[in-house]
Amino acid sequence: MIKIVKASLHEKLIFIFLILLGIFTLSFTILIKNKCLFVKNINPQEINFEKPKNIVILNAECGNVIIELYPEISPNGVERFKKLINLKAYDDVAFHRVIKDKLVQAGDLEYGKRSQLDYGKIGTGKSGLGLIKSEIDAEFNFKKGTVGLARSLKYDTEDSQFFIILDDEPLFEGEYTPVGKVIYGIKVLEKIKYSHRSEYVLRPDFLNTVRMFK
Repeated sequence: MIKIVKASLHEKLIFIFLILLGIFTLSFTILIKNKCLFVKNINPQEINFEKPKNIVILNAECGNVIIELYPEISPNGVERFKKLINLKAYDDVAFHRVIKDKLVQAGDLEYGKRSQLDYGKIGTGKSGLGLIKSEIDAEFNFKKGTVGLARSLKYDTEDSQFFIILDDEPLFEGEYTPVGKVIYGIKVLEKIKYSHRSEYVLRPDFLNTVRMFK
């Protein structure tokens, strides 16, 4: 004869708790592994740009970042940026320097490529095109999303590296060459991998492609 043993209320509550704990753990794991889950990927073909020839499409892990360039503010800086984009020089280049909620930096073409990453030298690489002069005289507000050219401690040392700020940075005004501003997709950049210990990221995220829209 088979006896049916009824579970007590306490045992039922424990069972329900374990089920809920399992669901929470699984959901949390999915969120951690898929950092792009709630990031909308912008399709540039669906947007009517006022100046399409000044639009850049930067593609990263979580989607597209759309940048409008300002050649009237920094003609030489924009020309260099466009030239490197047209050469596809930024493809597979690391976001080697990231400060959470402050900025992301990429563009080391010599030591930042996915296939030849050099942690000892990253951030010091050159494009081979030479340095250009800083363009800092025009009035420009470094608001969230501004794209600027990185330099050394000296002016007139800009080359291929660029940064995008994730917060307003008024102290950058008159210090760095602005080349444009993110107009769509800033959340993609906010998901770029960062380190709690250093501005320089071990096993960093990468640019996939950077292209001119037209």
